[in-house]
Amino acid sequence: MSEKPSIEELEAKADLLRCHAIRMTTEAGSGHPSSSLSAAEVTAALYFGGYLNVDPANPTMPERDRFILSKGHACPILYAAMAERGYFPVEDLMTLRKLGSPIEGHPNLRRLPGIEASTGSLGQGLSIGVGQALGCRMDGHANRVFVVIGDGEMGEGQVWEAIATAAKYKLGNLTAIIDQNGYQQTGSTKTVLDQTPFADRIAPFGWHTQTINGNSMAEVVSALDAAVAVTDQPTMIVAETKKGAGIIPILEELGDSNLHGQPLKPEWAEKAIALLQS
Repeated sequence: MSEKPSIEELEAKADLLRCHAIRMTTEAGSGHPSSSLSAAEVTAALYFGGYLNVDPANPTMPERDRFILSKGHACPILYAAMAERGYFPVEDLMTLRKLGSPIEGHPNLRRLPGIEASTGSLGQGLSIGVGQALGCRMDGHANRVFVVIGDGEMGEGQVWEAIATAAKYKLGNLTAIIDQNGYQQTGSTKTVLDQTPFADRIAPFGWHTQTINGNSMAEVVSALDAAVAVTDQPTMIVAETKKGAGIIPILEELGDSNLHGQPLKPEWAEKAIALLQS
């Protein structure tokens, strides 16, 4: 993408992706809309802000950049971005989780071109990203690897092994983004296992770190600009977000700020989409 869109255009794209995520999970009657919505700005910025060099018509070109959604249950936001980018028709989004559809409940690289890693078993995505970043460098490609991690899965030891390994090999072509929305399946991350502040824990490994408001498109773009300028060490962006960002008033009405793994019923989905479109 040669010309970078404005912040306002990217904000509008993020809300469009949110609408898609709500519609497809409501149609499926299952899925993770609130986990998807917190990552809308990051996903929209990556796919439409000029950071991902990809070609939907040639999804396996060696010089492509890679995006790995380690928190694979939030795949509705990824599918929405891929459809809008042209990997498959937008109307196919409504086949989410339906028998025979490649738009599965978690990303499956064997079923959907453009998916770089099959994720869903939490904690594995960054390790895959480290391997891909190292492989790209060994092959002499100047591409970048971006990995989005949930703050709940930061409790997995494998993530910290990957953090140490990326620093050892000085993977300047690797950017990881923690979607710190404050919740995981069983409750708030502060209650289950509080590892904040993440940046203070990760920087000593040898990573370049940033902490931002992950639902502010301006801050997301600024952080990504800084990340791609770093070439001698991996970068971690700690994106402090809100679960269900964009439709918080709807979740408050429902009395559930987490709403983990629960699609909105049709009448509430209509209210949420109306709020986003307003």
